[in-house]
Amino acid sequence: KKKKDMFDENPDLLIDYKDVKLLSRFTSERGRVLPRRTTGLTSHHQRLVSKAIKRAQQIALIPYSK
Repeated sequence: KKKKDMFDENPDLLIDYKDVKLLSRFTSERGRVLPRRTTGLTSHHQRLVSKAIKRAQQIALIPYSK
């Protein structure tokens, strides 16, 4: 069964680099960004999420590795 994009289903959700709880759903236990086939996001939202994760890692909100 194909996964649904949670940002398309709920337009109130915003991708923000300060929302660590939301971004941690898209990272593996080792701290890497999960691929699109695992997250079920559209390519547009996957790019936004990965940019937000990288930005949060850069300012030390999310660790690079766990």
